[in-house]
Amino acid sequence: MSQTVPQARGLKRLAYLLLAWASLGMAVLGAVLPGLPCTEFVLLSAWAASRSSPRLNRWLEQHRLFGPLLRDWRAGGFISRRSKVVASVAMLLCLGLLLWHQPPLWLVLCAGGGMGGGAVFIWSRPERG
Repeated sequence: MSQTVPQARGLKRLAYLLLAWASLGMAVLGAVLPGLPCTEFVLLSAWAASRSSPRLNRWLEQHRLFGPLLRDWRAGGFISRRSKVVASVAMLLCLGLLLWHQPPLWLVLCAGGGMGGGAVFIWSRPERG
């Protein structure tokens, strides 16, 4: 399943490795915090790991939660219906919480626009049939 990607060297490899681990940390947080995406950070982590750490890349691909997500994405950009629903509900809850705190209009428009764009993207992706 691993794609053969040339490994970076030196500082470039270190930058990819730091990005992979930071993204993985954000993905883990995104799995438990509403409003913080998980899928995008897992994909970014896998991309960076493929350029810096074959060991981390292999671990991500074999992980019981992250592995299926990566396999679906690499097989055709698939996002499961469950993931789409969870992401959409989380975005709506976050938008509701934001509105409850009565922030400035510009903040509501920026956050709502970002969440709306994210929702349009994930719902435009195919599901495994």
